[in-house]
Amino acid sequence: MVNLYEPGPFEGRLEQWPVLATSHALEVRLAETDTEVEAAQRLRYRVFYEEFSAIPTPQMRSEGRDFDRFDDFCDHLLVVDREALDDEGQPCVVGTYRLMRSDQAARAGGFYTAGEYDIAPMLEALPPGARALELGRSCIEKDYRVKPGTMQLLWHGVMSYVARFSMDLMFGCASLQGTDPNALALPLSYLHHFHRMPAGLRVRARPELYVEMNRMAKGEIDAKEALRALPPMIKGYVRAGAMIGDGAVIDRQFGTTDVLIYLPVADLTPRYKSRFGKSA
Repeated sequence: MVNLYEPGPFEGRLEQWPVLATSHALEVRLAETDTEVEAAQRLRYRVFYEEFSAIPTPQMRSEGRDFDRFDDFCDHLLVVDREALDDEGQPCVVGTYRLMRSDQAARAGGFYTAGEYDIAPMLEALPPGARALELGRSCIEKDYRVKPGTMQLLWHGVMSYVARFSMDLMFGCASLQGTDPNALALPLSYLHHFHRMPAGLRVRARPELYVEMNRMAKGEIDAKEALRALPPMIKGYVRAGAMIGDGAVIDRQFGTTDVLIYLPVADLTPRYKSRFGKSA
């Protein structure tokens, strides 16, 4: 586990702010132990592999955890239910987000997103001293998706983290279920026509993975219907002010079609700033 504390401009250790927000029995905080990280990985396994259609490796299947080489370098945001205990008597992890800063990515050999998109121009275009944060591996336990507060707590946690480390840019891959882009023509085309990054900033899918998102003419799109077709996470991103990269990527292991999310902190919509900024 990489300790949240770093010397230099960041003051205060992790122990000074382990709980970032609460809502009834739920609280959001950062994982502090390997056991808590493993609980997040088990949640990811239940959601990605057992509920949806991801294909685990033999080791993942035997351990019941989703993991990759980046996990040891990231911080893991958790939503826990203090009134529900797991088999070890610990509060259940019911939501998670994986967060990786540029300095952590340097130790990991790069960002996860770089496996699908050419993000080098995006990172090189950042002003001197600007800080980038990759968001990924987000999921919520099925029963908690319909309960009020779980997703909001994750956003509170992310924004507290963003403020804590003075992050300037959030980005990452977000997924639509399914690997047939024609079946996803409406949401993909909507994102392409209404939320695409400006040409001067645009991040493009790697050439060997590139899938065209422009599958319907702009005039044929019912925006309200397209919004309803978006997964809640992507819908939340675009409502927060996110822009979308050029081209989708089919992830066969996870059974998803991925898009790139680009969200400068300065471009957060007033609604999200007022709702989640106070928590930071």
